[in-house]
Amino acid sequence: MSDELDFIVEVAKDSMIKAITHLENELTRIRAGKANPQMLDGVNVDYYGVPTVINQMANVSVMDARTLTIQPWEKNMLQPIERAIINANLGVTPQNDGNIIRLFMPPLTEERRKEFVKRAYAEGEQTRVAVRNIRRDSIEQIKKLQKDGLSEDLTKDAEKQMQDITDQHISLVEKHLASKEKEIMSV
Repeated sequence: MSDELDFIVEVAKDSMIKAITHLENELTRIRAGKANPQMLDGVNVDYYGVPTVINQMANVSVMDARTLTIQPWEKNMLQPIERAIINANLGVTPQNDGNIIRLFMPPLTEERRKEFVKRAYAEGEQTRVAVRNIRRDSIEQIKKLQKDGLSEDLTKDAEKQMQDITDQHISLVEKHLASKEKEIMSV
């Protein structure tokens, strides 16, 4: 029975770590006024019928603090990349000069910064819900083990351990959100 408990706890830990990793990836996509190549990670371009991430078909680099440049490996991909960026609704308009695409990050207004902070907190809330759902599912599995003969003491200890793990991951979410808010709100 103890092996089964350890397995349930390990699976829950792994799932919570994946939820935190997902949050980190989503937070990198929320721009904070600085040019960041990772903001293009979610933008897919139709590359000969296959949806492809931009950085797999072009060089994406930071020209200065507010400018990203995208240089496709094939010139005929300039237009599809430009369309994909426009359709992704990133809040930037691509400038195509026939060789490279430039993305100029406009300075963020106070209102826009608050909007981005709200978006970051919404992502954080989704992650908190995911972590709590993982905890709930794990505790249900532990209670099933109790019905199958696991002692009440072991059940209570396992539930407490799951709560402690959950608390650790929730505090990690809070730390990520606080640092992202600080990054967004700094001018």
